[in-house]
Amino acid sequence: MRNKFTKSWALGALVVLFATVALVSPAVANTPGLPIQGTDIATKWDALYNFLVALSVFFFVLVVGAMLFFVFKYRAKPGVKTKYIADHHLLEGVWTFVPFVLLMVIFVWGYALYNKMVTAPSNAMEIQVTGKQWLWQFQYDDGRTTIGEIYVPVNQPVRLKMSSTDVLHSFFIPNFRVKQDVVPGMYSSVWFEATVTGQHQVFCTEYCGGNHSGMLAKLIVLSPEDWENWKRGKKLLASNEPEKITTTSAATERAQAPLLTLVEQGKAHFNSKGCVACHSPDGSAKGNLGPALKGIYGAQVELISGSKVMVDENYLRESIENPVAKIVKGYNPVMPTFKGQVSELEMNALIAFIKSLK
Repeated sequence: MRNKFTKSWALGALVVLFATVALVSPAVANTPGLPIQGTDIATKWDALYNFLVALSVFFFVLVVGAMLFFVFKYRAKPGVKTKYIADHHLLEGVWTFVPFVLLMVIFVWGYALYNKMVTAPSNAMEIQVTGKQWLWQFQYDDGRTTIGEIYVPVNQPVRLKMSSTDVLHSFFIPNFRVKQDVVPGMYSSVWFEATVTGQHQVFCTEYCGGNHSGMLAKLIVLSPEDWENWKRGKKLLASNEPEKITTTSAATERAQAPLLTLVEQGKAHFNSKGCVACHSPDGSAKGNLGPALKGIYGAQVELISGSKVMVDENYLRESIENPVAKIVKGYNPVMPTFKGQVSELEMNALIAFIKSLK
């Protein structure tokens, strides 16, 4: 009798589970009001979200249904004595093991998506993002800057390297399902590959002061043709709806003076701020005052403490603003701090120049 009850209970639970997944997942995916899926990762995150909703509904129905069933089935009746119920180790094992398996599935699924979300492809185009009260500023490799609008090509990996000039901000694109804190004094990054052209709203989702709600930007995804037009200086007219962007006639192109690229700007700052006096950009010796910078980005350097660190963007930034924090072995702490003397835009350009020294 007990085995029959266990089998019936397990079969009923499976029926409820499959019915819930079949009914709830499409409903959630098509619910009006959810942001559009502007990237492949958004589609994958939504699939995990739908699974979690379906699982939650399943266990809600299972637990509440069982509770109501037992309330009416085994309610107290006059003259009826409650039967003694013995332990059922198999049933106890099942309801311990099944949640464990489900939690591990959720963990592995979520970790795989997270790992994919934070690891940018090697061919990703890089854009510098600066957050400040209360606007977003964007720097491109070709030297141009925009405020409140960021332009990217469709179907092209894009990595945003972000920093803040004042307080903590958070860069959030709901349509892409990506969000990353933007921290003063360091770099953070997020990447995406947009699949839907048009405008996508950007929010700051970390309270940053009185006009926090107004710290907005538009991310405009362009077709390959529009992207080339924008790079040539043509004016683009973007509607409020995705997939609706038009280019004005050639007669309305912006007359722009030739811009210095971000690397060229960095080289100019490198010379004007005196960095070249101690650091060699071509690998030659500079009186042993500072490490040569050719090929240093992405390499490991040994410190006077004996430990080794990877030279990334945050290490370069720290070495410029606080040069005595991590001194390379074989060199003396003679470099002055440049904290407060280098703006965010200049810092981005300097690091872009150092990264280009291969």
